[in-house]
Amino acid sequence: MTARLPWGPMARMTGRRLLAAVPVLVVVTFGVFALAAASPFDPAKAYAGSAGLGAGQGVLDQLGENLGTDRPFAARWWDWLTAALTGDLGDSASLRQPVAQVIGERIGWSLLLCSLAFALAVAAGTALGVLAARRRGGLLDRVVTGLAYALEAAPPFWLGLLAIWFLALKLDALPAGGLTDTGSDTATAGQVASHVVLPALVLAVSQLPWFVLYVRQGVGDALDEDPVRGARARGLSERTVLLGHALRSGLLPVLTLIGSRVPELITGALLVETVFSWPGIASATVEAATKVDFPLLAALTVLATAAVLVGNLLSDLLYGLADPRVGFDG
Repeated sequence: MTARLPWGPMARMTGRRLLAAVPVLVVVTFGVFALAAASPFDPAKAYAGSAGLGAGQGVLDQLGENLGTDRPFAARWWDWLTAALTGDLGDSASLRQPVAQVIGERIGWSLLLCSLAFALAVAAGTALGVLAARRRGGLLDRVVTGLAYALEAAPPFWLGLLAIWFLALKLDALPAGGLTDTGSDTATAGQVASHVVLPALVLAVSQLPWFVLYVRQGVGDALDEDPVRGARARGLSERTVLLGHALRSGLLPVLTLIGSRVPELITGALLVETVFSWPGIASATVEAATKVDFPLLAALTVLATAAVLVGNLLSDLLYGLADPRVGFDG
């Protein structure tokens, strides 16, 4: 018989986390409006662009009144929050579009990039970590861990520039950036597939070190435990011992890493998207920050915070499924 999934405890845990997330998201949006209001940037000047350089203060004041930026930030936050609860995220002053449209046009490309990179990082990190754990202290272990520590210190934008120089310019193996080929107006599946390889690879490499080191440590410790020694004493093959016993036990700490890596993944994605001109939410985030675009800033921050909370929930659910002793009481 196959084990039944504990849907009830999982649902209760998910419900508790969702209820706890509501005040967190409310506080986050309030903080965004407060920080933006304290910013030295003038939203009216940012909205006017180059025309605002020679505009008089009266014109700027009138523009600020039209945009609503002359009101106290608490009032602007409350208006935005109550409207957002009805599905209206407001209009982006910097991009001259509804915020929902801005996010809708870009979020899919960011999700594609992040999902591919994260899956590649987990798969490659697990494989390399297991190989290093089999012979801890050996040549392969020293090479893999040394490379992981080196990559851990390398910023994503530097990895991106290096990848463009070598793979795109030197070898001409992959496109250097963008979503489509030069001169193409429509994004075909083939073009997207070829253009996403390089940014996804760079983003995956930036996330790889932590998975390698966690898997190496977890599997290495599991290989020294009594159940694994007992499996070897019973004459089981090294492959069965490694994959059937040590790997399952050693991967438990990695499940908690999934949630904690989401903030770093988002930060890395913003840098990688900028380097490769990938049409995700990075350009909208930079535009919203530099032009103090209150509605867009709040919506993007809520989106990022929600992604972190969902990542933490997912890692806890996976850990509870992998180790029934933990349960779903969090």
